[in-house]
Amino acid sequence: MDIEAIAQERRPRSLAQGLSSLRTCLVKCKDKAVDLGRSIKKLGQDDPRRVIHSLKVGLALTLVSLIYYVRPFYDSYGISGMWAVLTVTVVFEFTVGATLSKGLNRGFATFSAGALGVGAQHLACLFGEEGEPIVLGVLVFLLAGAATFTRFFPRIKARYDYGILIFILTFSMVTVSGYRVEKLLELAHQRLSTIIIGGATCIIVSIFLCPVWAGEDLHKLTILHLEKLAIFLEGFGSEYFQSVNEDKPVISTEEKTFLLGYKSILTSKNMEESLANFARWEPRHGRFQFHHPWKQYLKIGALVRQCAYRIEALNGYLNSDLQAPPTFKKRIQEPCLKITSESSKALTMLASAIKLMTDPSLASLHLHNSEIAVDDLKILLKTTSLEDTELLSIVPAATVASILIQVVKCVEEIYQAVNELSDLANFKSAVKPKVSPEKPQAQLLIHLGVVKPVVNIGGNKGDVVVTVLDDKIPENENNSRANYPDQPL
Repeated sequence: MDIEAIAQERRPRSLAQGLSSLRTCLVKCKDKAVDLGRSIKKLGQDDPRRVIHSLKVGLALTLVSLIYYVRPFYDSYGISGMWAVLTVTVVFEFTVGATLSKGLNRGFATFSAGALGVGAQHLACLFGEEGEPIVLGVLVFLLAGAATFTRFFPRIKARYDYGILIFILTFSMVTVSGYRVEKLLELAHQRLSTIIIGGATCIIVSIFLCPVWAGEDLHKLTILHLEKLAIFLEGFGSEYFQSVNEDKPVISTEEKTFLLGYKSILTSKNMEESLANFARWEPRHGRFQFHHPWKQYLKIGALVRQCAYRIEALNGYLNSDLQAPPTFKKRIQEPCLKITSESSKALTMLASAIKLMTDPSLASLHLHNSEIAVDDLKILLKTTSLEDTELLSIVPAATVASILIQVVKCVEEIYQAVNELSDLANFKSAVKPKVSPEKPQAQLLIHLGVVKPVVNIGGNKGDVVVTVLDDKIPENENNSRANYPDQPL
């Protein structure tokens, strides 16, 4: 009886524990489903073109599948029609350039390998049944080895690696298939025709339905990187010298996202090379010609990364425990702020020049101003005399000043590269303003003067104030007119 009572008591407990575990499992599944939905939503919101690309792939597969189920097509190609579906699945990529690259590589590789395979099979048949496998084995060895070796050439690997793989695969399949030459010709024709149908479907849908151009993405990526460098330099000066001007604590860089945007530049090399490679396959679109100098974007990207590495070093001194004396930081504050400000403006104008595809020469003035600030900073560093006991304390600030000088050199190199891009791509000339950007106050100068009238007008006596509008003024009169506006003309 005691055993039965204990068993009856355990049953409700075990049932309750089971229900509790089931409830916990359902809650976890619900949370995972919610997290998955949020991640899918965020992925689509980050780049809506991903959703469009998915729909385009589904449309291409549907079109090819419908063709496959057409009776005349099936009667002509039979099971080989599945190669069209396989081609769409493999060839269709996110950008037009990538799709063209894979589609053309696959088409030409299949055609050339099929032709060579048929020729090799015909040649091997001349040696009889005993010599045929030997000849085919030698040909497969030679062609496969030579084709594989060409994949080690950087240019060939970058543009034709996929085509070489398809060439090796197709040639090997054709030569060792065991079909007679007549049957082999029919098989090669069916494979090539279905691959052309699948590849053409991918290319047509990719180009004419919401196209995503690799060249345009590379163009925008270069602009974005220049803007990120400009944003950091614009905010670095005020952040680094904040302790000199204010008593407020320095805010952590983790809380200032605009100071961390440059980090994505450090790992952008592979993406830039991939986009530049695919952009070469693309036809003329928008403002980009067929022979647009995409390699120049890679040169600009390399220089931008060099600048980003120096900025990475600057970022380490924002919240460093080693801080220079306020007197020394205040001494170098003005030229350093001038360097960061002018360099930021130069990078912003370079980004704008690439975006609008105009001549970047307007940025040269800001580069000149930053060079003047660099000379002033070097003079300050040379004329600063400190005791040996204070030398270690100024090392961080002196290092920051030295890195800023290197940043200016990087910006100059970026300017030269963008100027080369402007010449190669025939950027249109920018409209130069009449007033120099370094003197915005001189856009419209008002000369005030008091003169004695020759003839009294309307019987009024006294002085007449004459206002003269001019956009230029001699340098020798610049200070006198500003300080003594009432001086007679």
